[in-house]
Amino acid sequence: MANAAARAERRKSAPGKRAVNVSVRADLVDEAKALGTNMSAVLERALEAEHRQRRAERWREANREAIDEANAELERNGLWSDGLRLF
Repeated sequence: MANAAARAERRKSAPGKRAVNVSVRADLVDEAKALGTNMSAVLERALEAEHRQRRAERWREANREAIDEANAELERNGLWSDGLRLF
């Protein structure tokens, strides 16, 4: 009974959760069940990682001109601290 109450509480405290339908290879589903893998948690982590990578790629593309300019400036003038380094 306590486990059911804990699960119900987790569902209430999970903001913005939504049930979705996905298609997954049967062998992966079978293995996930056998291993006790929480497929929803794995999917969330995979989506977060994918989205983080895509946002980074979009940021790099949006800022490519500024990055190229900064790199060209560095090539021309070096680092401001070059004369201060002791190594």
